[in-house]
Amino acid sequence: MSGPSLIVDLLRHGEPCGGPRYRGQTDDPLTGRGWLQMYRALHGDCPWDALVSSPLSRCRAFAERLAARHRLPLLLAPGLTEIDFGRWEGLTAATLMQHEAAALGRFWRDPVRHTPHGGETLGDFTARTIDAWQALLAAPPGRHLLLVTHGGTIRVLLHHILGIPLLKLHQVEVPYACRSRLHVSRVDGVPSARLVAHGAQP
Repeated sequence: MSGPSLIVDLLRHGEPCGGPRYRGQTDDPLTGRGWLQMYRALHGDCPWDALVSSPLSRCRAFAERLAARHRLPLLLAPGLTEIDFGRWEGLTAATLMQHEAAALGRFWRDPVRHTPHGGETLGDFTARTIDAWQALLAAPPGRHLLLVTHGGTIRVLLHHILGIPLLKLHQVEVPYACRSRLHVSRVDGVPSARLVAHGAQP
């Protein structure tokens, strides 16, 4: 088998300010610990030709600093932001259990059919994430990209690449600063990606 025509490393942002909550598109910055988590995930490596980042600050700030330090081009990709939780943005599960327990239960059981009030459907989130991914695959062959993004975005990409059902995405662990690697090859001009590492140094 020939080698990959494109290598894409995925890096989830580190711990953000505000603690665990339905953050989605709420633009919280990283904590000091979050910055450290991301630097440790790289192990001092910088093999990339370019960086791609969600424009939200918990991804963008780290990507901007890394790009400046190593003089790498950086593309901000709005299509790779986290899902929008609508009225639940910024709220904890404990708060929602007090005020919207039934809606939260429906969402946990079937997020495909039950969307937070005013939020983005999982179908729409999946579609825009895959559209943004397809645009990245237009990168010239032989390149190595680092994609700095969100847990939900990474899960949707793994759904698309590995065929994981959307209802099973919550079973895929993507902790803070999780680093994964995808190899993208082309067969008769059609890109085909495979996961070669997840949650560890590629």
